[in-house]
Amino acid sequence: MHQPVLEQEAMQALAIRPDGIYVDGTFGRGGHSRALLARLGPRGRLVAFDRDPEAMTAAGAIPDARFSFVRSNFGALNQALDQAGVGLAHGMLFDLGVSSPQLEDATRGFSFRADGPLDMRMDPAHGVSAAQWLAAAEEQEIREVIRSYGEERFAQQIAAAIVAARRRQPLLRTRQLADLVAQAVRTREPGQDPATRTFQAVRIHVNRELEEVSLMLPQAVARLAPGGRLVVISFHSLEDRLVKRFMQGAARPDVPREVPLRQAEMPQPALRLVGRAMRASQQELEANPRARSATLRVAERTAAPHSPNIRIGPGARWRN
Repeated sequence: MHQPVLEQEAMQALAIRPDGIYVDGTFGRGGHSRALLARLGPRGRLVAFDRDPEAMTAAGAIPDARFSFVRSNFGALNQALDQAGVGLAHGMLFDLGVSSPQLEDATRGFSFRADGPLDMRMDPAHGVSAAQWLAAAEEQEIREVIRSYGEERFAQQIAAAIVAARRRQPLLRTRQLADLVAQAVRTREPGQDPATRTFQAVRIHVNRELEEVSLMLPQAVARLAPGGRLVVISFHSLEDRLVKRFMQGAARPDVPREVPLRQAEMPQPALRLVGRAMRASQQELEANPRARSATLRVAERTAAPHSPNIRIGPGARWRN
């Protein structure tokens, strides 16, 4: 059984009420969903989403009347909740990024550690694969993706190497790309494969991962009941920065800066921040090294009306 990251911390952060309605926006292989169901009473309900076909198969192994699964990406949260017949939820959990089973399956193309088709799509039936994108993208676009999403300082050299290599033969395998990056990266970070940042960047781009997070966050706020908790686990700085800034923005009153108001006159913000960001314990790190980069953030929905000004996207700004 796949062990979910920060399981106990996530369950505590949700402040689960036995008769509540909860959302697992990133079902994966169901670790968090099973933990949540174990804490729900007979009148509770859990709705899980995922776009991975293997997640849908795993969801079929949970024969629980309180549980339902919708195959959908969390960027379409409103539509998925409507499909599941849910109005407002008492808690939502999102475990972002790629799961360990996806990384360990060489046929999915997420990992450079084993050779496989260069795919990387969360849903292999939709969108453009990593191989297709690398075959068609301009060198400048490849460079910008690797630099922005991988925070790779050798992005220029890697992009040039990819374009030169594809003139000779198509890049179709993960091993091809990994070897190419290893030759282009002059120095390596201790304990990190030189292909790590490039694979991360291409995967994020192919799956529109940051865009999906940007779409999901304001929808989650709008569909949380007052007192409901939003819990997000991120695995790299770009995701965590989006989540942190959104929660901070939604926890401030939605008032233009030029409007003079006393503190007592300030409207209630949509969210209340709960505690500080959490990291995995040393005990969990020893059992599951993947948890080393995980960051968990929590916010609670207030009774304030939802403001459409609280939204994010690449390059977007908050009004408040």
